Order: sequence, then C-alpha cells, then structure tokens
Amino acid sequence: MRTLHGRSTSFNVQKVLWFLEELALPFEHVEMGGRFGGLDSAEFARLNPMQKVPVLVDGGKAIWESHTILRYLAAEYGTGLWWHEDPFERSLADRWMDWSQVIFQPAFMGLFWGYYRKIPAQRELQQVEAYRVRCIDCLDILDSQLKNTGYLAGDKISLADVPTGAVLYRLTEMGLAIEVPKHVEQWYERLRERAGYSRWIMSDFGELEGREDF
Repeated sequence: MRTLHGRSTSFNVQKVLWFLEELALPFEHVEMGGRFGGLDSAEFARLNPMQKVPVLVDGGKAIWESHTILRYLAAEYGTGLWWHEDPFERSLADRWMDWSQVIFQPAFMGLFWGYYRKIPAQRELQQVEAYRVRCIDCLDILDSQLKNTGYLAGDKISLADVPTGAVLYRLTEMGLAIEVPKHVEQWYERLRERAGYSRWIMSDFGELEGREDF
C-alpha cells in the first residue's frame, strides 16, 4: 500500500494527487501540514528531513519533492504514455517540468504569496504587479509552444503538463486580472476534462486567503 502525506490545499501535493489518479493507483491520503500540523514530529522527519510535504511512502520507501515523486511514479507505474525508455523522448517532458519549477512556479508563488495570502493592507502592489507580469510572460511562452502541439511535450498528455497545469487554476482564480492566451486556454480546457484534475486541482483553496501562517 502507498501513502501520500500532505494537505490537499498544497498545490505541490495536488500535483501528486492528480497524477496518482491518472495512474489509477490506490493510495491512502494523510492530511499533514497547515492546520493539520505534524511536520515537526520526529516520525515525519524520518520520512523527510526537510519536513515538507508532499511525501510518498510506497512499499516502505519514502520519496519527497513533488517532481521527484512524479518521476518515480511514472517510472515505476506509468511506462508507455508517462515514461519513455528513450532518454530524448523523456527529455521532452523533463525540460518543461524543470522550466515550471525554476521559472513559472517561482513567478506564481511570488504572486500568490504577495497577493492572495496577504491581507489587502499588507500587499506591496508594485511587487505584486511585477510577479503578475512575469506570470503573463510565462503564459506567452506556453502559448508559443501550444500553437504547435496539443500538450506541452506533444499531442498526448505527459508529465510535462502536470506541474504547469497545476498552476493554472490558482493563477486564474485568485481574483487578479490574468488574461489566458488562446492556445493555453484550449489546453486548459482539455486538462479540466480530466477527472483527477477536476477533483484535486480545481478544489477550494479559500482557507489560504489572507494568511501566511502555513
């Protein structure tokens, strides 16, 4: 049996929840972090010395860091559609996963924490606008790719779509003016049709509004 540790309002946890459903893998979900606590326990530190979520325990093996978990699951259970033996084919997804982690996600997190997770009186609007522009620039990059392919790494969904797709819902639902380009919107529509995306990504994150304590 496999167990995923992490609160379902964490979008890094949501990436893994969505992908577990894509793979149709049974799992137990243990809510941890935020209002659930538990990250500072010695037991959890043995699973992840960083004391962050998500953590997947699969057959007694603990895996942490969301993108590492995604790659592990794809390699272990998703050969074919989700994991290619050919290194170049695999790199088509890897490059977008890395881009999302080092470019798109920091821009989004800066905006999310600078706007949504602060009370209005504490927002630094100039900084918020700078992050909003960065996010729009990222959407334009995605749009350029999606003019040519149905999904980020080709005509079929892949690991490339999971990290970046997980950002879109919150980016467009936090109450800021974010115009989604045409081809990104078409891709987003395809993602929204997937049961796991609808269930885990398109979920309520209202408990995070105006609070920075978790």
